[in-house]
Amino acid sequence: MIRRALISVSDRTGLADFARGLVNLGVEILSTGGTAEALRSHGLPVTPVATVTGFPEILDGRVKTLHPHIHAGILARRDLEAHRRQLAEHGIGPIDLVAVNLYPFCQVVSSPQVTLEAAVENIDIGGPALVRAAAKNHRHVTVVVEPQDYPEVLAALERHGMVPDGLRYRLAVKAFRHTAAYDATVAQWLDRQQEGDPEAFPTHLVLALELERTLRYGENPHQRAALYRDPLARTGPLAEQLQGKELSYNNLLDAAAAWELVLAFPEAAAVAVKHATPCGVAVGEHPLEAYRKARDADPVSIFGGVVAFNRPLDGETAADMTEIFLELIIAPDFEPSALRALGRRADLRVLRAADAPLRSSLDLRHLAERCLVQEPDTSSANVEGWRLVTERPATAREMADLLFAWRVVRAVRSNAIVLAREGVTTGIGGGQTSRIGAARIALAAAGERARGSVLASDGFLPFPDVVEEAAAAGVTAIVQPGGSLRDEQSVHVADRRGLAMLFTGMRHFRH
Repeated sequence: MIRRALISVSDRTGLADFARGLVNLGVEILSTGGTAEALRSHGLPVTPVATVTGFPEILDGRVKTLHPHIHAGILARRDLEAHRRQLAEHGIGPIDLVAVNLYPFCQVVSSPQVTLEAAVENIDIGGPALVRAAAKNHRHVTVVVEPQDYPEVLAALERHGMVPDGLRYRLAVKAFRHTAAYDATVAQWLDRQQEGDPEAFPTHLVLALELERTLRYGENPHQRAALYRDPLARTGPLAEQLQGKELSYNNLLDAAAAWELVLAFPEAAAVAVKHATPCGVAVGEHPLEAYRKARDADPVSIFGGVVAFNRPLDGETAADMTEIFLELIIAPDFEPSALRALGRRADLRVLRAADAPLRSSLDLRHLAERCLVQEPDTSSANVEGWRLVTERPATAREMADLLFAWRVVRAVRSNAIVLAREGVTTGIGGGQTSRIGAARIALAAAGERARGSVLASDGFLPFPDVVEEAAAAGVTAIVQPGGSLRDEQSVHVADRRGLAMLFTGMRHFRH
């Protein structure tokens, strides 16, 4: 039976209807400040919390509900005679329902101009205390933190005269999630205000993620999936969907992989991805040239794939793309003629993305009941620090292609080998258990195009076999991290076969 309810909310969605429903059921409403004024403006009777506590709001509203007459009324167990007796001795009335949501911290700190002082003043103290108290005592008290739950609570009261145990329990779980996410958000924001990196891996890594949407399914139809977002993110959605079918879990992974790689190129570039792995990458004078080169790099694998551009997509390129089946296209923008052309493929997903990689400040992977955490691999790809280790230096054309291939190989699953020539991939081998296996896949994919290509390896070459087979296929230059105990063997073969070889000093495994 609910006789008294405490309502104090920042989000007043549905507030009047909920409170009116409670009043019609004979429930006394206790409230504070702005919530009390809002209720009175709708003609609803309200008992001020100060009347219950016998103490006014003080410290500019910092202390309102932090009082035994409030918290004892919430926390008292109705099934214990000792608790009922103590309430009676102190003249404390039970509070049976608590409807509270917290200060809008996220909204306040979403402004780039927000000060630390303003943010701190919007850290709620009394609200979380009320919510946690009610959730702890959920066997006897109903707690509601989200307005969408108001109708279900009212319906239960109207039908049963009480809130069933199962509903109270479910609302309590939601309440603890609410306060945990709130505290995590505050901790995340305050942590990001610190200069430098005083604690890259804190003792407790707290993440507040909110549901953005559920997805049709996960990697496979029998797996459920959803997309969550950082509530402190200042960007909108990952990308704006302009047309096409609903995005799937795999679509999002592929789009992120393609978009991150295409942004690595200063020139106009096109990246084709299949199963989160590049299958054709090229640069050109304009998107059409880059796309055609990327498509022709592997015309079989691009079928049903994802294509990313780092320049706005024009109508001519878009029209060319409608000639094959693609799942998704992502670009920074689309000319009207491009959208008209793509519109002929109604199911084709078209995404307009912000000019930034879709990566987080930390990479996380779950491992049983643990989580692996690392910094993302964001090191810039350039030739500074590369070291020539062969007698023959690379030509200017080879250096350009080596840098191009090095940018691509970072996006391929290890072991990774990429062949490239004149700004286009000619062969890609990745995700293999041996480097020579990856090299053979790349060389086989390249065929005659291997002649005159360069080769990039994401890890060092521990044996000279990759160099031997690459040279036999016509590869002219190699870039690799170096660092193997057998480096001299690979260098010796490169010198004997007339190849140029450079060491980067940095590997780029991608597991």
